[in-house]
Amino acid sequence: MNRINEFLLKNDLRIATNPCISPDFCLEWEALKEDLIRGNALVEYPQSEFDTRFGTISVIENKLGDHAWRLAPLEGVDLADAMDHGAVIDGSFYYPATFENLVRIKNLAQNFDPNCTIFPTAAGSLASSTLGIGARFTTLHWPGVDWAMAHLGIGLTANQNSVPRELVYDVDAMLSEELDTVPFPFIGADVPEGHQGQSIEGMSHGCVLAKLKTGFHKLGIAWSFNADHQPIGGKYDARESKLVSGCVFASYITFDLSPELAITRVPDSGEACRAYVASNVDGSIVEHIAERVKNAGVDIDRGTLDRLLCYVWPAMRKMKIRDQKYQEIRALSFAADYGRAYLRELSIDELPGLTEPETTAVMLALCEHLEMPVDFVAPAFGFQKNMPYPDNGELKELIEAQWNVCKAFGISIGFHSGSGKSAENYRVMGEVTGRNLEIKTSGRYTYEMGVALSLSSDEKDQKLWHDWYAFTRELATQGAFSEVDSERAMAREFIEAALAFEAKEQNVFGSIEDCRRALLALDPSPEHMFWFEYNFLFVLVADGLPEKSALGSHSPAGYRQRSRFYSISEEGRLEFARRIARYIVFLAENTGLVSEEACAEALSKLAKYSTFSAFLSDIATGVCAKP
Repeated sequence: MNRINEFLLKNDLRIATNPCISPDFCLEWEALKEDLIRGNALVEYPQSEFDTRFGTISVIENKLGDHAWRLAPLEGVDLADAMDHGAVIDGSFYYPATFENLVRIKNLAQNFDPNCTIFPTAAGSLASSTLGIGARFTTLHWPGVDWAMAHLGIGLTANQNSVPRELVYDVDAMLSEELDTVPFPFIGADVPEGHQGQSIEGMSHGCVLAKLKTGFHKLGIAWSFNADHQPIGGKYDARESKLVSGCVFASYITFDLSPELAITRVPDSGEACRAYVASNVDGSIVEHIAERVKNAGVDIDRGTLDRLLCYVWPAMRKMKIRDQKYQEIRALSFAADYGRAYLRELSIDELPGLTEPETTAVMLALCEHLEMPVDFVAPAFGFQKNMPYPDNGELKELIEAQWNVCKAFGISIGFHSGSGKSAENYRVMGEVTGRNLEIKTSGRYTYEMGVALSLSSDEKDQKLWHDWYAFTRELATQGAFSEVDSERAMAREFIEAALAFEAKEQNVFGSIEDCRRALLALDPSPEHMFWFEYNFLFVLVADGLPEKSALGSHSPAGYRQRSRFYSISEEGRLEFARRIARYIVFLAENTGLVSEEACAEALSKLAKYSTFSAFLSDIATGVCAKP
């Protein structure tokens, strides 16, 4: 047994109430085999069936959340190389849902069916238009995402998370307490990587199983999995091979150059820049880039080009190395060409200031010349998370300047920090780009969970909601009197916004007692900005304590806290899933990805569900379902 499974079992952390920590979806194979022999409280998923050259495979699960693959073999077939650790029980063949067997399953499914949609891919229209649906804290958003794809008939980036900021890239590093930390200036502290708690492999495994259980895979809708903000360079050089191997199932990689750019120093003078370029960049490359940028309709003088190359060339070379590693591990792991393919996004929104079209053009030309052409590029538009852009005319001009470049390169625009914008903002994005876009929307879905819990009539849901709100309230109160300038300023801004929302006196910073008293007088609401900004930190905080030392705790105490979200009621799950789907419909309609009529029909159907089981059952009956 591997170390992570030993850790989980020792601390009674089970998949049923704490999924996706281990890469495996079976922690105790011997115990699951005993359940299969005795027929103990097993859940079978008839919708999960799919065919392979060995026969039909389906999913089965016990009450603890351990999963197995059941194979009904074709007559006379040799099963020697089907999967590992098989067992024959009552004439059926069973295999544990290990990560290694997931790789086998992908090859079996895709070799048998070239149109297989069980796994994330780069197929269909995903390379040109998609919506990025992430969640900063759990996997509970999946049913809402799958329902929306099924009933709108479009593929989405159905799973999107930053690695390693949000997901654990290596569970052994986690257990050895070797995870790095991520600075969060607005809370005045560093939080361990993987602050959602689950591993990238576990999330890869879980999202496949979730779609099989509902029969989503039978609709033939391609979907993708984005390993977002994949850091390039800097301190990540030493562990990039582990980052790559952890993300092997991701079908969409966002390359974030900011770690390397942060340590790159550009010479002060134009002469020194020219000398650097002459010494480090082949002259033919420089001439090619200049010509390609000019052909794209962008004027850039040689001095500007030299300065930009000084800044980005080290990062681009490292991106090339990382990209090559992705190609190699996918070729080693997967047999089918379309199972190896992946989308690329270049994230340049971390560069200082608003992105100039000249910068975008040079970066795209470099990607093209280095034979790692990207599908999306993410310039900086000055977006603030979960806040509308205030001037649609100005937004239109900013996007048009970037779109003219992207169109010349055949590239779509990625809009980062894209959640919480206005309907008019989304219409501008869709209209200017001709719907060749991606919009990343993560923070919104944590908010939707808060709304769902606040509306629930279930006692445990209400307890979780009030504890969650109290945690953020106390973090904000402490932060408002911090000695760290950035933390104090942001906390006070969040508090003032909440008080203004409730039309209350905002001058409450005479003492920490005055501030705490003013906030305690408010009825808990997910509309309060301090709750919105701090809420994602609650999922993995040890014992739910509003203390910086407890944040991002990959300890039994942190994971017991996480299990509270996976124990919410069916009422809470239904409301959350419905709100997820409703927001996706809103995005799809306003960007123009789906017609108004189809969106109206989906919203009408959403309103009619009274049980979560009925919602799940309807995923397989989407608009692409065969009669």
